[in-house]
Amino acid sequence: MAGKIVVLGTGGTIAGTSDVPGASVGYTAGQLGIAQLLAAVPQLAQAARGPLVAEQLAQVDSKDMTHALWERLVQRCLVHLADETVAGIVITHGTDTLEETAWLLHNLLPTHKPVVLTSAMRPATALAPDGPQNLLDAVALAAEPDAHGVLAVAAGVVHGAREVAKMHPLRLDAFASGDGGPLGWMDAGPVRWAHARAPEASVPRHGGLAARLGQLAWPRVQIVLSHAGADGSVVDALVTAGVVDGLVAAATGNGTVHQELEQALTRAAAAGVAVCVASRCPQGRMLALPPDAPWSSAPGLSPVKARVSLMLQLMDR
Repeated sequence: MAGKIVVLGTGGTIAGTSDVPGASVGYTAGQLGIAQLLAAVPQLAQAARGPLVAEQLAQVDSKDMTHALWERLVQRCLVHLADETVAGIVITHGTDTLEETAWLLHNLLPTHKPVVLTSAMRPATALAPDGPQNLLDAVALAAEPDAHGVLAVAAGVVHGAREVAKMHPLRLDAFASGDGGPLGWMDAGPVRWAHARAPEASVPRHGGLAARLGQLAWPRVQIVLSHAGADGSVVDALVTAGVVDGLVAAATGNGTVHQELEQALTRAAAAGVAVCVASRCPQGRMLALPPDAPWSSAPGLSPVKARVSLMLQLMDR
């Protein structure tokens, strides 16, 4: 018998409902349990190739994702990944912070089995919900023998954790992978890998941290935006109040920062605050900063993913 597929439910639009029959907007996320979602898609049994197990971790709108829920999600993934009877994991998640959760898991979890995040742009009660097909694709992908590591699938497209980003607030194909492109596609059956084979597995950068998350405090890392007319008042206020351990500057272009904000970041770094710069441009990859730069950079990462990386770096020192 093939291994089990474990489906972890966290809520999101995929589990959302509306009081207006058939409505695609104006709904409340995270209302249906994961067992209800699975029962609505009878084709899942065949796609799983083995037993299908459901576990409800939370029922939240992903805009309200918390570090505590991240901890619980990581711990449950570790338990199931260590289980020899489990072939893969599916996580149902809201779209708003899916890319952050994916990047967190990518940095922490072992990669010998697939962990697939999926979501929906329409609630379960919509006239034509997209969640059932996304869930079916996710289960099929998690059951693929050559799939591994943290992946995301929506609208038939498979994305990697580093590249995936929500690019549109409403349309069904809201996710994209930027210049790197998708890893593959789900075409009514087995995954069609973009380069005819599954991507190589990578070693999680902070794998040793995963089991210790519950013993550590999450660093307070904030994102500040560089823009025309920016100043350093927010940075100075955070540092003076002592409520920040790290700062990510969402920089313009190739990592450039308004001069007044730059001066404030320099003061923050001198005060012992960890500073990282990531481009706010949705595509491309900023060049790495020179070795003598006063702070670090995050080439290829969005500011929200750079924040995740900086938090993990501060925890893993």
